[in-house]
Amino acid sequence: MRGWPTPEPMARALTLAREAAGAGEVPVGAVVVHRGQVIGEGRNAPRGHHDPTAHAEIVAIRAAARALGNERLTDCELWVTLEPCAMCAGAIAHARIAKLYYGASDPKGGAVEHGARVFDQPQCLHRPEIYSGMGEREAGELLRGFFKRLR
Repeated sequence: MRGWPTPEPMARALTLAREAAGAGEVPVGAVVVHRGQVIGEGRNAPRGHHDPTAHAEIVAIRAAARALGNERLTDCELWVTLEPCAMCAGAIAHARIAKLYYGASDPKGGAVEHGARVFDQPQCLHRPEIYSGMGEREAGELLRGFFKRLR
């Protein structure tokens, strides 16, 4: 989907990523969509919550599971600004999320097309449909700007 307008769920995820950056967190945002409706969203918050598992994807998945009253998110899509790490990819598999859309690739910490490639492992019991590149430019700029300010 490179070159297409940024879909609405990714636009919301990018807004959440900007909020994360404003709070001093790595700028990552995530949105869970069920039947066209946002049912969960999150932004990175490990520092603010003193919780290493408070990645945007995990926060959004928890909110969506509460909204549906079910740990299985089989009819859901996850939109996230950055390629998920191994922890988040594992949570996506356990939640049985149907589709994963992500913006920027993460050669250092990603685990979908890089690193562990969680969904390619024989132990992975669920593999979502995967689409990358939506909002890639803006997500990448947010991340580069954030880390540049830290140096």
